[in-house]
Amino acid sequence: MKIRVINVLDLMKLQPPSEHPHGLPDTVFDSLFTTDKPIIFAFHGYPWLIHRLTYRRNGHANIHVRGYKEEGTTTTPFDMCVINDIDRFHLANDVIDRTPGLAARCAYIKQEIRDVLVDHREYIRVHGDDMPEIKRWAWGAAKGAARAGSTEGDNV
Repeated sequence: MKIRVINVLDLMKLQPPSEHPHGLPDTVFDSLFTTDKPIIFAFHGYPWLIHRLTYRRNGHANIHVRGYKEEGTTTTPFDMCVINDIDRFHLANDVIDRTPGLAARCAYIKQEIRDVLVDHREYIRVHGDDMPEIKRWAWGAAKGAARAGSTEGDNV
């Protein structure tokens, strides 16, 4: 499976140039985000903002935004991501659920993800901090990451 990661540095790039001077032309937007593949957008703000900025774009129905829900309390940094469904486990579940044919083949992975999130919740209740394996995690550190598929990266 190929996964493309796009780091959106300027939200106004999501709009067409007719709406904002920084906006991307449709051809560029479509080449980056595609028109026929699921797009999972993790955003630190309100999800409706991304939908408003992209509502005229081709493939808008494929854009699934995860973001701030105004839920939670004083908790750990990672737990705030879990509460808002923008942690890596919820995002991986989204990929599995939205990729045709993948859900049936990955039921065991979804169960592992649920188990990790249960362990996470129990750990922070007892220790008041994120689990050590969560705190030490880094991109590319997992064994077999290269075998899992290629990752492309773009900044917009």
